Amino acid sequence: MLGVYFDGKARLRRDLPSPARGEALIAVRLAGVCRTDLEILKGYMGFRGVLGHEFVGEWNGRRVVVEINCACGRCGPCARGMPSHCRGRTVLGISGRDGAFAQYLCLPESNLHEVPEGVTDEEAVFTEPLAAALRVAEQVDLSGAGVCVLGDGRLGLLTALALRPLCRELLLVGRHEDKLRIASGQGVRTTAEFRPSKDWDVVVDATGGAEGFSLALSAVRPLGTVVLKSTAAAGGDLNLAPVVIDEVKVVGSRCGPFKKALELLASGRIDVRPLISGRYPLKDGLKALEAAEKGALKVLISIQ
Repeated sequence: MLGVYFDGKARLRRDLPSPARGEALIAVRLAGVCRTDLEILKGYMGFRGVLGHEFVGEWNGRRVVVEINCACGRCGPCARGMPSHCRGRTVLGISGRDGAFAQYLCLPESNLHEVPEGVTDEEAVFTEPLAAALRVAEQVDLSGAGVCVLGDGRLGLLTALALRPLCRELLLVGRHEDKLRIASGQGVRTTAEFRPSKDWDVVVDATGGAEGFSLALSAVRPLGTVVLKSTAAAGGDLNLAPVVIDEVKVVGSRCGPFKKALELLASGRIDVRPLISGRYPLKDGLKALEAAEKGALKVLISIQ
Protein backbone atom coordinates (compact mmCIF):
# COMPACT_ATOMS: atom_id res chain seq x y z
CA MET A 1 0.00 0.00 0.00
CA LEU A 2 1.29 3.44 -0.94
CA GLY A 3 0.84 6.39 1.43
CA VAL A 4 2.17 9.88 2.22
CA TYR A 5 3.95 9.44 5.56
CA PHE A 6 5.35 12.16 7.82
CA ASP A 7 8.11 11.49 10.34
CA GLY A 8 9.62 14.96 10.49
CA LYS A 9 9.73 14.98 6.70
CA ALA A 10 6.99 14.03 4.25
CA ARG A 11 7.78 10.96 2.15
CA LEU A 12 6.09 8.06 0.41
CA ARG A 13 5.86 4.75 2.27
CA ARG A 14 4.38 1.33 1.56
CA ASP A 15 2.56 -0.85 4.07
CA LEU A 16 -0.94 -2.29 4.56
CA PRO A 17 -3.00 -1.49 7.68
CA SER A 18 -4.77 -4.22 9.61
CA PRO A 19 -8.18 -3.35 11.13
CA ALA A 20 -8.77 -4.04 14.80
CA ARG A 21 -12.00 -5.60 16.05
CA GLY A 22 -14.98 -3.38 15.17
CA GLU A 23 -13.00 -1.45 12.59
CA ALA A 24 -13.53 -1.19 8.84
CA LEU A 25 -10.77 -1.45 6.25
CA ILE A 26 -11.69 1.39 3.88
CA ALA A 27 -10.38 1.82 0.35
CA VAL A 28 -9.73 5.53 -0.12
CA ARG A 29 -11.06 6.98 -3.39
CA LEU A 30 -10.28 10.69 -3.12
CA ALA A 31 -8.69 12.84 -0.39
CA GLY A 32 -8.30 16.58 0.18
CA VAL A 33 -5.37 18.55 1.59
CA CYS A 34 -6.33 20.67 4.62
CA ARG A 35 -4.59 23.57 6.36
CA THR A 36 -4.16 21.26 9.36
CA ASP A 37 -2.09 18.88 7.21
CA LEU A 38 0.21 21.76 6.33
CA GLU A 39 0.49 22.80 9.99
CA ILE A 40 1.46 19.21 10.91
CA LEU A 41 4.39 19.56 8.51
CA LYS A 42 5.47 22.52 10.67
CA GLY A 43 5.20 20.53 13.91
CA TYR A 44 1.55 20.91 14.92
CA MET A 45 0.42 18.13 17.30
CA GLY A 46 3.79 16.38 16.99
CA PHE A 47 2.12 13.85 14.69
CA ARG A 48 4.00 11.01 13.00
CA GLY A 49 2.21 8.82 10.48
CA VAL A 50 0.16 8.92 7.29
CA LEU A 51 -1.31 12.40 6.75
CA GLY A 52 -4.85 13.34 5.69
CA HIS A 53 -8.33 13.36 7.22
CA GLU A 54 -10.65 14.70 4.49
CA PHE A 55 -11.66 11.91 2.14
CA VAL A 56 -14.31 9.74 0.55
CA GLY A 57 -13.77 5.99 0.45
CA GLU A 58 -15.42 2.67 -0.23
CA TRP A 59 -16.44 -0.06 2.22
CA ASN A 60 -18.54 -3.13 1.49
CA GLY A 61 -19.54 -1.68 -1.88
CA ARG A 62 -20.72 1.63 -0.40
CA ARG A 63 -19.17 5.07 -0.66
CA VAL A 64 -18.50 6.48 2.80
CA VAL A 65 -17.12 9.48 4.64
CA VAL A 66 -16.03 9.19 8.25
CA GLU A 67 -15.93 11.16 11.48
CA ILE A 68 -12.27 11.57 12.28
CA ASN A 69 -12.33 11.25 16.11
CA CYS A 70 -12.08 7.69 17.41
CA ALA A 71 -13.26 7.53 21.04
CA CYS A 72 -12.60 5.03 23.82
CA GLY A 73 -16.25 4.99 24.97
CA ARG A 74 -15.22 4.75 28.64
CA CYS A 75 -13.87 8.12 29.84
CA GLY A 76 -15.81 11.02 31.37
CA PRO A 77 -16.38 12.98 28.12
CA CYS A 78 -17.55 9.80 26.37
CA ALA A 79 -19.99 9.09 29.20
CA ARG A 80 -21.35 12.64 28.82
CA GLY A 81 -21.96 12.15 25.10
CA MET A 82 -18.88 14.08 23.92
CA PRO A 83 -16.84 11.48 22.00
CA SER A 84 -15.00 14.12 19.98
CA HIS A 85 -13.46 15.23 23.29
CA CYS A 86 -12.57 11.71 24.46
CA ARG A 87 -9.46 11.86 26.65
CA GLY A 88 -7.98 8.81 24.94
CA ARG A 89 -9.13 9.52 21.40
CA THR A 90 -7.09 9.05 18.28
CA VAL A 91 -7.73 11.39 15.37
CA LEU A 92 -7.42 10.36 11.75
CA GLY A 93 -4.20 11.71 10.26
CA ILE A 94 -3.72 14.11 13.19
CA SER A 95 -3.12 12.20 16.43
CA GLY A 96 -2.25 8.54 16.93
CA ARG A 97 -3.92 7.15 13.78
CA ASP A 98 -2.75 6.90 10.17
CA GLY A 99 -4.75 9.05 7.79
CA ALA A 100 -6.26 9.23 4.33
CA PHE A 101 -3.34 9.98 2.00
CA ALA A 102 -3.05 6.25 1.38
CA GLN A 103 -4.77 3.46 -0.51
CA TYR A 104 -6.38 2.05 2.65
CA LEU A 105 -7.11 3.13 6.22
CA CYS A 106 -8.84 1.69 9.29
CA LEU A 107 -11.59 3.34 11.34
CA PRO A 108 -14.38 2.15 13.66
CA GLU A 109 -17.47 1.13 11.72
CA SER A 110 -19.51 3.43 13.97
CA ASN A 111 -17.69 6.45 12.46
CA LEU A 112 -18.91 5.77 8.92
CA HIS A 113 -21.57 7.75 7.03
CA GLU A 114 -22.86 6.61 3.65
CA VAL A 115 -22.62 9.19 0.88
CA PRO A 116 -25.95 9.99 -0.84
CA GLU A 117 -26.14 8.78 -4.43
CA GLY A 118 -26.41 12.26 -5.92
CA VAL A 119 -23.24 13.56 -4.23
CA THR A 120 -20.08 13.14 -6.31
CA ASP A 121 -16.72 12.10 -4.87
CA GLU A 122 -15.44 15.63 -5.52
CA GLU A 123 -18.27 17.03 -3.40
CA ALA A 124 -18.16 14.33 -0.72
CA VAL A 125 -14.51 15.03 0.04
CA PHE A 126 -15.67 18.37 1.49
CA THR A 127 -17.91 16.71 4.10
CA GLU A 128 -15.47 17.00 7.02
CA PRO A 129 -14.57 20.70 6.57
CA LEU A 130 -18.19 21.59 5.79
CA ALA A 131 -19.26 19.85 9.01
CA ALA A 132 -16.61 21.88 10.85
CA ALA A 133 -18.12 25.06 9.37
CA LEU A 134 -21.62 24.04 10.47
CA ARG A 135 -20.36 23.44 13.99
CA VAL A 136 -20.37 27.22 14.56
CA ALA A 137 -24.17 27.28 14.28
CA GLU A 138 -24.39 24.54 16.94
CA GLN A 139 -22.32 26.58 19.39
CA VAL A 140 -23.54 30.14 18.80
CA ASP A 141 -27.05 31.50 18.24
CA LEU A 142 -26.79 33.13 14.81
CA SER A 143 -30.44 34.09 14.38
CA GLY A 144 -30.58 37.85 13.94
CA ALA A 145 -26.78 38.11 14.20
CA GLY A 146 -24.33 40.02 12.07
CA VAL A 147 -21.48 37.61 11.33
CA CYS A 148 -18.02 38.43 10.00
CA VAL A 149 -15.83 35.58 8.73
CA LEU A 150 -12.11 36.31 8.54
CA GLY A 151 -10.12 34.37 5.95
CA ASP A 152 -10.76 33.43 2.32
CA GLY A 153 -9.03 30.08 2.41
CA ARG A 154 -10.73 26.70 2.21
CA LEU A 155 -12.38 26.79 5.63
CA GLY A 156 -13.25 30.49 5.50
CA LEU A 157 -15.08 30.08 2.21
CA LEU A 158 -16.98 27.00 3.42
CA THR A 159 -17.89 28.73 6.68
CA ALA A 160 -19.26 31.76 4.86
CA LEU A 161 -21.26 29.63 2.40
CA ALA A 162 -22.66 27.42 5.16
CA LEU A 163 -23.59 30.18 7.64
CA ARG A 164 -24.98 32.83 5.28
CA PRO A 165 -28.58 31.49 5.30
CA LEU A 166 -28.53 31.17 9.11
CA CYS A 167 -27.82 34.79 10.12
CA ARG A 168 -29.11 38.32 9.51
CA GLU A 169 -25.98 39.56 7.76
CA LEU A 170 -22.65 38.02 6.79
CA LEU A 171 -19.41 39.49 5.50
CA LEU A 172 -16.41 37.44 4.30
CA VAL A 173 -13.06 39.21 4.67
CA GLY A 174 -10.09 38.10 2.59
CA ARG A 175 -7.07 39.17 0.60
CA HIS A 176 -7.56 37.40 -2.72
CA GLU A 177 -10.12 38.65 -5.23
CA ASP A 178 -10.22 35.33 -7.11
CA LYS A 179 -11.09 33.44 -3.93
CA LEU A 180 -13.61 36.03 -2.77
CA ARG A 181 -15.39 35.75 -6.13
CA ILE A 182 -16.20 32.10 -5.35
CA ALA A 183 -18.25 33.24 -2.35
CA SER A 184 -19.72 36.37 -3.93
CA GLY A 185 -20.86 34.25 -6.86
CA GLN A 186 -23.05 32.35 -4.40
CA GLY A 187 -24.57 35.39 -2.72
CA VAL A 188 -22.03 36.14 0.03
CA ARG A 189 -20.97 39.75 0.58
CA THR A 190 -17.17 40.02 0.53
CA THR A 191 -14.40 42.56 0.94
CA ALA A 192 -10.64 42.74 0.56
CA GLU A 193 -10.50 46.17 2.23
CA PHE A 194 -11.62 45.57 5.79
CA ARG A 195 -11.62 48.30 8.42
CA PRO A 196 -12.49 46.78 11.82
CA SER A 197 -14.98 48.86 13.80
CA LYS A 198 -16.18 46.61 16.67
CA ASP A 199 -19.66 46.30 15.14
CA TRP A 200 -20.05 42.57 14.57
CA ASP A 201 -22.08 40.30 16.84
CA VAL A 202 -20.04 37.22 15.88
CA VAL A 203 -16.57 37.10 14.30
CA VAL A 204 -15.21 33.80 13.03
CA ASP A 205 -11.43 33.52 12.73
CA ALA A 206 -10.67 31.17 9.84
CA THR A 207 -7.46 32.92 8.79
CA GLY A 208 -5.26 29.96 9.64
CA GLY A 209 -2.70 32.33 11.15
CA ALA A 210 -1.81 33.56 14.63
CA GLU A 211 -2.76 37.14 13.71
CA GLY A 212 -6.41 36.23 13.14
CA PHE A 213 -7.43 36.33 16.79
CA SER A 214 -6.20 39.90 17.26
CA LEU A 215 -8.03 40.99 14.11
CA ALA A 216 -11.19 39.29 15.36
CA LEU A 217 -11.00 41.17 18.67
CA SER A 218 -10.74 44.44 16.78
CA ALA A 219 -13.93 43.63 14.86
CA VAL A 220 -16.29 42.11 17.45
CA ARG A 221 -18.67 44.34 19.40
CA PRO A 222 -18.66 44.51 23.23
CA LEU A 223 -20.42 41.43 24.64
CA GLY A 224 -20.01 39.78 21.23
CA THR A 225 -18.53 36.39 20.37
CA VAL A 226 -15.29 35.39 18.68
CA VAL A 227 -15.22 31.86 17.24
CA LEU A 228 -11.77 30.37 16.66
CA LYS A 229 -11.54 27.91 13.76
CA SER A 230 -7.81 28.31 13.06
CA THR A 231 -5.20 25.77 14.08
CA ALA A 232 -1.64 27.05 13.77
CA ALA A 233 1.60 25.36 14.75
CA ALA A 234 3.01 28.58 16.21
CA GLY A 235 1.10 31.24 18.11
CA GLY A 236 1.80 34.95 18.05
CA ASP A 237 1.85 37.53 20.82
CA LEU A 238 -1.66 38.01 22.21
CA ASN A 239 -3.13 40.96 24.03
CA LEU A 240 -6.09 39.53 25.94
CA ALA A 241 -7.08 42.83 27.54
CA PRO A 242 -9.85 43.46 24.95
CA VAL A 243 -11.47 40.16 25.95
CA VAL A 244 -11.85 41.46 29.49
CA ILE A 245 -12.58 45.10 28.69
CA ASP A 246 -15.26 44.34 26.09
CA GLU A 247 -16.49 41.19 27.89
CA VAL A 248 -16.06 39.14 24.74
CA LYS A 249 -16.99 35.48 24.68
CA VAL A 250 -14.33 33.29 23.00
CA VAL A 251 -15.47 29.96 21.57
CA GLY A 252 -13.18 27.27 20.24
CA SER A 253 -14.77 25.34 17.38
CA ARG A 254 -13.62 22.11 15.79
CA CYS A 255 -15.50 19.09 14.41
CA GLY A 256 -19.13 19.25 13.37
CA PRO A 257 -22.22 17.34 12.20
CA PHE A 258 -21.52 15.01 9.26
CA LYS A 259 -25.19 14.21 8.66
CA LYS A 260 -26.09 17.88 8.20
CA ALA A 261 -23.07 18.42 5.96
CA LEU A 262 -24.08 15.53 3.70
CA GLU A 263 -27.66 16.81 3.58
CA LEU A 264 -26.42 20.27 2.58
CA LEU A 265 -24.22 18.84 -0.17
CA ALA A 266 -27.08 16.67 -1.44
CA SER A 267 -29.46 19.66 -1.51
CA GLY A 268 -27.25 21.59 -3.92
CA ARG A 269 -27.73 24.78 -1.88
CA ILE A 270 -23.99 25.41 -1.96
CA ASP A 271 -21.51 24.53 -4.69
CA VAL A 272 -18.13 23.39 -3.38
CA ARG A 273 -16.68 22.49 -6.77
CA PRO A 274 -15.23 25.96 -7.51
CA LEU A 275 -12.95 25.50 -4.49
CA ILE A 276 -11.06 22.68 -6.23
CA SER A 277 -7.83 24.09 -7.66
CA GLY A 278 -5.72 21.01 -8.34
CA ARG A 279 -5.75 17.22 -8.49
CA TYR A 280 -2.79 14.86 -8.18
CA PRO A 281 -2.36 11.07 -8.22
CA LEU A 282 -1.17 9.51 -4.96
CA LYS A 283 2.30 8.91 -6.36
CA ASP A 284 2.59 12.72 -6.64
CA GLY A 285 1.27 13.30 -3.12
CA LEU A 286 4.30 15.36 -2.12
CA LYS A 287 3.66 17.68 -5.07
CA ALA A 288 0.07 18.03 -3.89
CA LEU A 289 1.28 19.22 -0.48
CA GLU A 290 3.63 21.70 -2.14
CA ALA A 291 0.80 23.09 -4.27
CA ALA A 292 -1.44 23.52 -1.23
CA GLU A 293 1.34 25.27 0.68
CA LYS A 294 1.76 27.76 -2.18
CA GLY A 295 -1.79 29.04 -1.73
CA ALA A 296 -3.96 26.76 -3.85
CA LEU A 297 -7.46 26.37 -2.49
CA LYS A 298 -8.53 22.72 -2.28
CA VAL A 299 -5.96 20.30 -3.65
CA LEU A 300 -7.22 16.76 -4.15
CA ILE A 301 -5.28 13.51 -4.16
CA SER A 302 -6.73 10.73 -6.33
CA ILE A 303 -6.19 7.37 -4.66
CA GLN A 304 -8.25 4.71 -6.46
